[in-house]
Amino acid sequence: MSDALSILSREPVLASPRHRASSSDASASETDLIRAAQAGSRTAFDALVRQHDQAVLRLALHLTGSEQDAQDIHQEAFLKAYRSLGNFRFECSFYTWIYRIVTNLCLDLMRRRKSRREEQAVMIDATGGEMDMLVNVSDDRASANPDRELERKVLSRQIRAALEKLTPRERMVFELKHFQGLRLRTIGEMLNTTEETAKNTLFRATKKLRANLAGAR
Repeated sequence: MSDALSILSREPVLASPRHRASSSDASASETDLIRAAQAGSRTAFDALVRQHDQAVLRLALHLTGSEQDAQDIHQEAFLKAYRSLGNFRFECSFYTWIYRIVTNLCLDLMRRRKSRREEQAVMIDATGGEMDMLVNVSDDRASANPDRELERKVLSRQIRAALEKLTPRERMVFELKHFQGLRLRTIGEMLNTTEETAKNTLFRATKKLRANLAGAR
């Protein structure tokens, strides 16, 4: 079980340059597109969608673990963005704004299905592929020891079960930080809260996960 617990202290490995942008990184051309879209240009809005649609779909796929749910959230997110673009005040980057919409939609979905327990040995990574949650745990014996490989799969299920015991917001913050590689400041912006609140939520989530995993030994 020490292997499972060690994952919780690992640095994020799935961060992308886009995720690490800030509101000051928005290009002049994107600002122009936003202003044109606010003025009623559908062509400008379509260009914004093309810039962000794949990143939005990957995020939704990772957070929901379901291709169908991700597709639905992808469409709903951009529909909400189109209807609400007039309220965009350039106080954050466009990607943070659209990601905030996506995370809120995913939170709503997670709350609706909170009572349902899904046993999955894998998660969806930032590229949309399956990710063994223990793939980064170093163990030279795994490939030569079928029993060890089975143990790894059991631990993956235990981690999934432990994640399901978190509140939707705790799980969201934990996954955005450790599986998407986002900074706490960005997570706070996405969830319309402060960096400090996001940090405290992450602390509670990690503490609960450690306790749940230790109890699963």
